[in-house]
Amino acid sequence: MRRFIAVAGALACLSLAACDNQVSQAEATPQPEPRKSLARPAPLYAGQEQVLSVESGTVEVGHTGGLNLTAKATTAGPGWTAPAFLPRIYAAQPADGIYEVDVIATAPAAPGAQTATPIEVSGHWNRYTDGRVKGIKFMSKTNEVTVIVPGAGGSGG
Repeated sequence: MRRFIAVAGALACLSLAACDNQVSQAEATPQPEPRKSLARPAPLYAGQEQVLSVESGTVEVGHTGGLNLTAKATTAGPGWTAPAFLPRIYAAQPADGIYEVDVIATAPAAPGAQTATPIEVSGHWNRYTDGRVKGIKFMSKTNEVTVIVPGAGGSGG
């Protein structure tokens, strides 16, 4: 019986040693870590939440120097109201000039069927008119979409 256990143990060690020599494709190709946001979300009022997802966004320079923002998004169901953009709070200017805004709306008081519902959000953002904003990252619960400001060229600040 001891001999059987010793042989089984030796076979287990050999099979584990053979596994150590194999490298999976995921381990062989190092993936860059996602960039950590340096911003923190601003407080939401009661009932406000991020939308479910953002499909697309546009940024245009306004006549007063601010930015006109538009996003096509999806909510978790019908009845969401007061869609808006809520800029995130930064301790310092982002090095790449990409500022994050949460795409939010007010959830319905009595949620209905959980079917994805399209919503369009638009607003004017005039927080920085000195050219430091190179792009806007629209944030939702499940994804983010980055749009470069026209004429900014995507170069860091």
